[in-house]
Amino acid sequence: MKRAGIYVDNLNGEAMYQSFKPNPLPPIPEIEMDGEIVKLLVDANKQLVKLDTASQLISNADLFISMYVRKEALISSQIEGTQCTLDDVLDPEVEANANLDVSDVINYVKATQYALKRLERLPLCCRLIREIHEVLMENVRGQDKTPGEFRHSQNWIGPANCSLKDARYIPPNVEDMQTAMSDLEKYINENVDYDPLIRAALIHYQFETIHPFLNGNGRIGRLLILLYLMEQKLIEKPVIYISYFLKKNQIEYYDRISEVRRTGNFEQWIRFFLEAVSKAASDSLEAIRQLSVLHDTNVEKLPKTTRSKDNLRAVFDYIEQYPIIDIKRTAKELEVSYNTVAAAVRKLVELGILQETTNAARNRVFAYEEYLAILRKDT
Repeated sequence: MKRAGIYVDNLNGEAMYQSFKPNPLPPIPEIEMDGEIVKLLVDANKQLVKLDTASQLISNADLFISMYVRKEALISSQIEGTQCTLDDVLDPEVEANANLDVSDVINYVKATQYALKRLERLPLCCRLIREIHEVLMENVRGQDKTPGEFRHSQNWIGPANCSLKDARYIPPNVEDMQTAMSDLEKYINENVDYDPLIRAALIHYQFETIHPFLNGNGRIGRLLILLYLMEQKLIEKPVIYISYFLKKNQIEYYDRISEVRRTGNFEQWIRFFLEAVSKAASDSLEAIRQLSVLHDTNVEKLPKTTRSKDNLRAVFDYIEQYPIIDIKRTAKELEVSYNTVAAAVRKLVELGILQETTNAARNRVFAYEEYLAILRKDT
Protein backbone atom coordinates (compact mmCIF):
# COMPACT_ATOMS: atom_id res chain seq x y z
CA MET A 1 0.00 0.00 0.00
CA LYS A 2 1.44 3.38 -0.92
CA ARG A 3 1.92 5.72 2.04
CA ALA A 4 0.06 8.77 0.68
CA GLY A 5 -2.57 7.00 -1.41
CA ILE A 6 -3.18 5.18 -4.69
CA TYR A 7 -4.37 5.96 -8.20
CA VAL A 8 -7.74 4.47 -9.13
CA ASP A 9 -9.28 3.88 -12.59
CA ASN A 10 -12.38 5.81 -13.61
CA LEU A 11 -14.65 5.22 -16.64
CA ASN A 12 -13.78 2.78 -19.43
CA GLY A 13 -12.23 2.62 -22.86
CA GLU A 14 -11.10 5.88 -24.47
CA ALA A 15 -12.52 7.95 -21.60
CA MET A 16 -10.60 6.02 -18.91
CA TYR A 17 -8.49 8.15 -16.53
CA GLN A 18 -6.83 7.72 -13.14
CA SER A 19 -7.58 9.90 -10.12
CA PHE A 20 -5.68 9.97 -6.83
CA LYS A 21 -7.30 8.44 -3.76
CA PRO A 22 -5.53 9.71 -0.61
CA ASN A 23 -5.11 7.55 2.47
CA PRO A 24 -6.60 9.08 5.62
CA LEU A 25 -4.30 10.92 8.02
CA PRO A 26 -2.09 10.35 9.95
CA PRO A 27 0.42 8.70 7.60
CA ILE A 28 1.47 5.09 8.14
CA PRO A 29 4.29 4.42 8.93
CA GLU A 30 4.31 7.37 11.27
CA ILE A 31 6.28 10.58 10.64
CA GLU A 32 9.99 10.12 11.28
CA MET A 33 10.84 12.89 13.73
CA ASP A 34 14.51 13.23 12.77
CA GLY A 35 16.87 15.84 14.23
CA GLU A 36 16.15 18.36 11.48
CA ILE A 37 12.37 18.19 11.86
CA VAL A 38 12.66 18.52 15.65
CA LYS A 39 14.95 21.55 15.31
CA LEU A 40 12.64 23.24 12.76
CA LEU A 41 9.63 22.44 14.95
CA VAL A 42 11.19 23.97 18.08
CA ASP A 43 12.20 27.06 16.12
CA ALA A 44 8.77 27.54 14.51
CA ASN A 45 7.01 27.18 17.86
CA LYS A 46 9.43 29.64 19.47
CA GLN A 47 8.79 32.23 16.72
CA LEU A 48 5.02 31.80 17.09
CA VAL A 49 5.21 32.34 20.87
CA LYS A 50 7.18 35.57 20.32
CA LEU A 51 4.71 36.74 17.68
CA ASP A 52 1.69 35.86 19.80
CA THR A 53 3.13 37.71 22.82
CA ALA A 54 3.96 40.79 20.72
CA SER A 55 0.50 40.86 19.15
CA GLN A 56 -1.11 40.86 22.59
CA LEU A 57 1.16 43.56 24.05
CA ILE A 58 0.76 46.20 21.34
CA SER A 59 -1.79 48.88 22.13
CA ASN A 60 -3.43 49.07 18.71
CA ALA A 61 -3.44 45.39 17.75
CA ASP A 62 -6.75 45.62 15.90
CA LEU A 63 -5.24 48.05 13.41
CA PHE A 64 -2.45 45.64 12.57
CA ILE A 65 -4.88 42.77 12.31
CA SER A 66 -7.03 44.46 9.68
CA MET A 67 -3.88 45.21 7.67
CA TYR A 68 -2.41 41.72 8.09
CA VAL A 69 -5.63 40.10 6.95
CA ARG A 70 -5.55 42.23 3.79
CA LYS A 71 -1.90 41.49 3.19
CA GLU A 72 -2.39 37.73 3.53
CA ALA A 73 -5.45 37.97 1.27
CA LEU A 74 -3.45 39.82 -1.35
CA ILE A 75 -0.45 37.48 -1.37
CA SER A 76 -2.54 34.30 -1.24
CA SER A 77 -4.57 35.57 -4.22
CA GLN A 78 -1.37 36.51 -6.07
CA ILE A 79 -0.25 32.87 -5.81
CA GLU A 80 -3.34 32.02 -7.89
CA GLY A 81 -2.36 34.61 -10.51
CA THR A 82 -4.41 37.57 -9.27
CA GLN A 83 -2.83 40.80 -10.53
CA CYS A 84 -3.25 43.64 -8.07
CA THR A 85 -1.35 45.63 -5.43
CA LEU A 86 -1.86 46.59 -1.81
CA ASP A 87 -2.66 50.15 -2.92
CA ASP A 88 -5.47 48.83 -5.16
CA VAL A 89 -7.00 47.00 -2.21
CA LEU A 90 -6.69 50.03 0.10
CA ASP A 91 -8.12 52.50 -2.43
CA PRO A 92 -10.92 54.43 -0.62
CA GLU A 93 -13.08 54.03 -3.76
CA VAL A 94 -12.30 50.33 -3.93
CA GLU A 95 -15.91 49.10 -4.01
CA ALA A 96 -16.70 51.38 -6.95
CA ASN A 97 -13.45 50.80 -8.86
CA ALA A 98 -12.89 47.12 -8.13
CA ASN A 99 -11.97 44.97 -11.11
CA LEU A 100 -12.07 41.17 -10.97
CA ASP A 101 -8.59 40.90 -9.47
CA VAL A 102 -9.30 43.39 -6.69
CA SER A 103 -12.68 41.76 -6.02
CA ASP A 104 -10.93 38.40 -5.48
CA VAL A 105 -8.80 39.94 -2.74
CA ILE A 106 -11.69 41.83 -1.11
CA ASN A 107 -13.66 38.58 -0.99
CA TYR A 108 -10.71 36.80 0.62
CA VAL A 109 -10.68 39.49 3.33
CA LYS A 110 -14.43 39.04 3.84
CA ALA A 111 -14.04 35.24 3.92
CA THR A 112 -11.29 35.51 6.55
CA GLN A 113 -13.32 37.87 8.73
CA TYR A 114 -16.36 35.62 8.36
CA ALA A 115 -14.32 32.52 9.25
CA LEU A 116 -12.82 34.10 12.37
CA LYS A 117 -16.28 35.09 13.58
CA ARG A 118 -17.79 31.65 12.87
CA LEU A 119 -14.87 29.88 14.53
CA GLU A 120 -16.12 31.27 17.85
CA ARG A 121 -19.26 29.14 17.43
CA LEU A 122 -18.30 26.25 15.15
CA PRO A 123 -15.35 23.83 15.10
CA LEU A 124 -13.20 23.67 11.97
CA CYS A 125 -15.45 21.33 9.99
CA CYS A 126 -16.74 20.66 6.46
CA ARG A 127 -19.76 22.86 7.05
CA LEU A 128 -17.57 25.83 8.02
CA ILE A 129 -15.22 25.22 5.08
CA ARG A 130 -18.18 25.28 2.67
CA GLU A 131 -19.56 28.47 4.25
CA ILE A 132 -16.18 30.20 3.92
CA HIS A 133 -15.99 29.10 0.28
CA GLU A 134 -19.38 30.63 -0.42
CA VAL A 135 -18.20 34.02 0.89
CA LEU A 136 -14.92 33.73 -1.05
CA MET A 137 -16.70 33.08 -4.36
CA GLU A 138 -19.60 35.52 -4.08
CA ASN A 139 -19.91 37.62 -7.27
CA VAL A 140 -16.37 36.95 -8.50
CA ARG A 141 -14.67 34.67 -11.03
CA GLY A 142 -15.69 31.12 -10.23
CA GLN A 143 -19.12 32.12 -8.89
CA ASP A 144 -20.56 29.76 -11.53
CA LYS A 145 -18.57 26.90 -9.97
CA THR A 146 -21.05 26.01 -7.20
CA PRO A 147 -19.86 28.32 -4.37
CA GLY A 148 -20.32 26.80 -0.93
CA GLU A 149 -20.64 23.24 -2.26
CA PHE A 150 -18.16 20.44 -2.62
CA ARG A 151 -17.84 19.56 -6.30
CA HIS A 152 -20.20 17.16 -8.05
CA SER A 153 -17.81 16.53 -10.95
CA GLN A 154 -14.16 15.66 -11.59
CA ASN A 155 -11.62 18.50 -11.53
CA TRP A 156 -7.96 18.50 -12.55
CA ILE A 157 -4.83 20.62 -12.32
CA GLY A 158 -2.65 21.59 -15.25
CA PRO A 159 -1.78 24.40 -17.68
CA ALA A 160 -4.57 26.86 -18.55
CA ASN A 161 -7.38 25.27 -20.60
CA CYS A 162 -5.76 21.83 -20.61
CA SER A 163 -7.95 18.74 -20.85
CA LEU A 164 -8.21 15.87 -18.38
CA LYS A 165 -5.78 13.91 -20.59
CA ASP A 166 -3.03 16.57 -20.21
CA ALA A 167 -3.55 17.24 -16.50
CA ARG A 168 -0.56 17.36 -14.17
CA TYR A 169 -2.66 16.04 -11.30
CA ILE A 170 -6.18 14.60 -11.05
CA PRO A 171 -7.66 14.85 -7.51
CA PRO A 172 -9.97 12.18 -6.07
CA ASN A 173 -13.17 11.40 -7.95
CA VAL A 174 -16.36 12.73 -6.34
CA GLU A 175 -17.05 9.67 -4.19
CA ASP A 176 -13.44 9.40 -2.95
CA MET A 177 -13.37 13.17 -2.35
CA GLN A 178 -16.44 13.01 -0.11
CA THR A 179 -14.94 10.17 1.93
CA ALA A 180 -11.58 11.96 2.14
CA MET A 181 -13.17 15.23 3.37
CA SER A 182 -15.13 13.35 6.00
CA ASP A 183 -11.89 11.65 7.15
CA LEU A 184 -10.07 15.01 7.15
CA GLU A 185 -12.78 16.60 9.31
CA LYS A 186 -12.34 13.79 11.84
CA TYR A 187 -8.57 14.20 11.81
CA ILE A 188 -8.79 17.99 12.35
CA ASN A 189 -11.04 17.59 15.36
CA GLU A 190 -10.05 14.31 16.98
CA ASN A 191 -6.34 13.72 16.55
CA VAL A 192 -3.59 14.73 18.93
CA ASP A 193 -0.93 12.45 17.48
CA TYR A 194 1.67 15.14 16.69
CA ASP A 195 2.54 18.71 17.56
CA PRO A 196 -0.17 21.08 16.18
CA LEU A 197 2.29 22.52 13.62
CA ILE A 198 2.95 19.07 12.16
CA ARG A 199 -0.80 18.49 12.04
CA ALA A 200 -1.26 21.86 10.31
CA ALA A 201 1.25 20.75 7.65
CA LEU A 202 -0.56 17.44 7.15
CA ILE A 203 -3.99 19.12 7.01
CA HIS A 204 -2.88 21.66 4.40
CA TYR A 205 -1.29 18.95 2.25
CA GLN A 206 -4.37 16.74 2.52
CA PHE A 207 -6.82 19.53 1.68
CA GLU A 208 -4.81 20.56 -1.42
CA THR A 209 -4.63 16.91 -2.48
CA ILE A 210 -8.39 16.39 -2.07
CA HIS A 211 -9.20 19.66 -3.92
CA PRO A 212 -12.88 19.50 -2.92
CA PHE A 213 -14.03 22.63 -4.80
CA LEU A 214 -14.12 23.50 -8.49
CA ASN A 215 -12.38 26.80 -7.73
CA GLY A 216 -10.61 28.54 -4.83
CA ASN A 217 -8.98 25.45 -3.27
CA GLY A 218 -5.56 27.07 -2.84
CA ARG A 219 -6.91 30.12 -1.06
CA ILE A 220 -9.18 28.08 1.24
CA GLY A 221 -6.31 25.66 1.94
CA ARG A 222 -3.99 28.49 3.00
CA LEU A 223 -6.73 30.10 5.10
CA LEU A 224 -7.15 26.74 6.87
CA ILE A 225 -3.55 27.03 8.09
CA LEU A 226 -4.33 30.31 9.88
CA LEU A 227 -7.64 29.05 11.26
CA TYR A 228 -6.04 25.85 12.57
CA LEU A 229 -3.19 27.74 14.26
CA MET A 230 -5.78 29.94 15.97
CA GLU A 231 -8.09 27.09 16.91
CA GLN A 232 -5.12 25.26 18.45
CA LYS A 233 -4.34 28.45 20.43
CA LEU A 234 -0.87 28.81 18.89
CA ILE A 235 -1.77 32.40 18.08
CA GLU A 236 -4.58 34.49 19.53
CA LYS A 237 -4.94 36.85 16.58
CA PRO A 238 -4.58 36.52 12.79
CA VAL A 239 -1.19 38.26 12.64
CA ILE A 240 0.75 35.90 10.40
CA TYR A 241 0.94 35.97 6.61
CA ILE A 242 2.26 32.56 5.67
CA SER A 243 1.48 33.01 1.96
CA TYR A 244 4.47 35.30 1.53
CA PHE A 245 6.96 32.44 1.99
CA LEU A 246 4.81 30.12 -0.14
CA LYS A 247 4.62 32.70 -2.94
CA LYS A 248 8.35 33.38 -2.82
CA ASN A 249 9.01 29.64 -3.09
CA GLN A 250 5.97 28.85 -5.21
CA ILE A 251 7.48 26.22 -7.50
CA GLU A 252 9.03 24.41 -4.54
CA TYR A 253 5.71 24.68 -2.64
CA TYR A 254 3.85 22.85 -5.43
CA ASP A 255 6.71 20.41 -6.05
CA ARG A 256 6.91 19.35 -2.42
CA ILE A 257 3.16 18.69 -2.22
CA SER A 258 3.42 16.63 -5.45
CA GLU A 259 6.39 14.76 -4.02
CA VAL A 260 4.26 13.48 -1.11
CA ARG A 261 1.74 12.01 -3.55
CA ARG A 262 4.50 10.58 -5.75
CA THR A 263 6.70 8.96 -3.11
CA GLY A 264 4.86 9.20 0.21
CA ASN A 265 7.65 11.39 1.61
CA PHE A 266 5.68 13.53 4.08
CA GLU A 267 8.84 14.48 5.96
CA GLN A 268 10.27 16.71 3.20
CA TRP A 269 6.94 18.59 3.00
CA ILE A 270 6.82 19.02 6.81
CA ARG A 271 10.34 20.50 6.83
CA PHE A 272 9.36 23.00 4.16
CA PHE A 273 6.13 23.89 5.98
CA LEU A 274 7.86 24.43 9.34
CA GLU A 275 10.38 26.70 7.65
CA ALA A 276 7.47 28.65 6.12
CA VAL A 277 5.79 29.13 9.53
CA SER A 278 9.04 30.17 11.19
CA LYS A 279 9.89 32.71 8.48
CA ALA A 280 6.34 34.06 8.36
CA ALA A 281 6.24 34.52 12.14
CA SER A 282 9.58 36.35 12.25
CA ASP A 283 8.52 38.58 9.31
CA SER A 284 5.27 39.44 11.08
CA LEU A 285 7.12 40.14 14.32
CA GLU A 286 9.45 42.57 12.54
CA ALA A 287 6.51 44.34 10.86
CA ILE A 288 4.76 44.71 14.24
CA ARG A 289 7.95 46.19 15.69
CA GLN A 290 8.31 48.69 12.84
CA LEU A 291 4.64 49.68 12.92
CA SER A 292 4.75 50.13 16.70
CA VAL A 293 7.80 52.40 16.47
CA LEU A 294 6.14 54.40 13.68
CA HIS A 295 2.93 54.71 15.73
CA ASP A 296 4.76 55.98 18.81
CA THR A 297 6.94 58.38 16.78
CA ASN A 298 3.94 59.95 15.05
CA VAL A 299 1.79 60.16 18.19
CA GLU A 300 4.67 62.19 19.67
CA LYS A 301 4.41 64.61 16.72
CA LEU A 302 0.75 65.40 17.46
CA PRO A 303 0.24 68.63 19.42
CA LYS A 304 0.36 67.91 23.17
CA THR A 305 -3.18 69.18 23.63
CA THR A 306 -4.58 66.70 21.12
CA ARG A 307 -3.16 63.37 22.28
CA SER A 308 -6.55 62.40 23.64
CA LYS A 309 -9.58 61.60 21.53
CA ASP A 310 -10.13 64.85 19.65
CA ASN A 311 -10.72 65.14 15.89
CA LEU A 312 -7.06 65.19 14.90
CA ARG A 313 -6.41 62.04 16.92
CA ALA A 314 -9.55 60.42 15.47
CA VAL A 315 -8.28 61.01 11.92
CA PHE A 316 -4.81 59.74 12.91
CA ASP A 317 -6.36 56.55 14.34
CA TYR A 318 -8.42 56.21 11.16
CA ILE A 319 -5.39 56.38 8.83
CA GLU A 320 -3.72 53.59 10.80
CA GLN A 321 -6.63 51.44 9.73
CA TYR A 322 -7.12 52.93 6.26
CA PRO A 323 -3.74 54.33 5.17
CA ILE A 324 -5.15 55.75 1.91
CA ILE A 325 -8.06 58.16 2.44
CA ASP A 326 -10.18 60.81 0.83
CA ILE A 327 -11.75 63.53 2.96
CA LYS A 328 -15.39 62.97 2.02
CA ARG A 329 -15.47 59.27 2.86
CA THR A 330 -13.43 59.78 6.04
CA ALA A 331 -15.88 62.47 7.25
CA LYS A 332 -18.78 60.09 6.61
CA GLU A 333 -17.07 57.17 8.40
CA LEU A 334 -16.10 59.30 11.41
CA GLU A 335 -19.48 61.08 11.44
CA VAL A 336 -17.94 64.55 11.51
CA SER A 337 -18.08 67.41 9.02
CA TYR A 338 -16.04 67.59 5.82
CA ASN A 339 -14.29 70.76 7.08
CA THR A 340 -13.30 69.09 10.35
CA VAL A 341 -11.57 66.24 8.50
CA ALA A 342 -10.05 68.66 5.96
CA ALA A 343 -8.47 70.67 8.80
CA ALA A 344 -7.13 67.50 10.49
CA VAL A 345 -5.73 66.21 7.19
CA ARG A 346 -4.06 69.59 6.53
CA LYS A 347 -2.43 69.37 9.97
CA LEU A 348 -1.26 65.77 9.38
CA VAL A 349 0.26 66.83 6.04
CA GLU A 350 2.08 69.72 7.81
CA LEU A 351 3.42 67.26 10.38
CA GLY A 352 4.75 65.06 7.57
CA ILE A 353 2.49 62.14 8.51
CA LEU A 354 0.19 62.24 5.46
CA GLN A 355 1.06 62.97 1.84
CA GLU A 356 -1.26 64.01 -0.95
CA THR A 357 -1.17 61.43 -3.76
CA THR A 358 -3.95 62.83 -5.85
CA ASN A 359 -4.78 61.63 -9.27
CA ALA A 360 -6.23 64.86 -10.75
CA ALA A 361 -9.28 63.13 -12.20
CA ARG A 362 -10.45 62.01 -8.80
CA ASN A 363 -11.11 63.36 -5.34
CA ARG A 364 -7.98 64.41 -3.50
CA VAL A 365 -6.43 61.34 -1.95
CA PHE A 366 -3.94 61.23 0.92
CA ALA A 367 -1.63 58.39 1.92
CA TYR A 368 0.13 57.42 5.13
CA GLU A 369 3.26 56.60 3.13
CA GLU A 370 5.60 55.41 5.90
CA TYR A 371 2.96 52.99 7.13
CA LEU A 372 2.30 51.71 3.61
CA ALA A 373 6.03 51.22 2.98
CA ILE A 374 6.22 48.75 5.87
CA LEU A 375 3.13 46.86 4.69
CA ARG A 376 4.07 46.84 1.00
CA LYS A 377 7.20 44.81 1.75
CA ASP A 378 6.92 41.41 0.06
CA THR A 379 3.74 42.19 -1.85
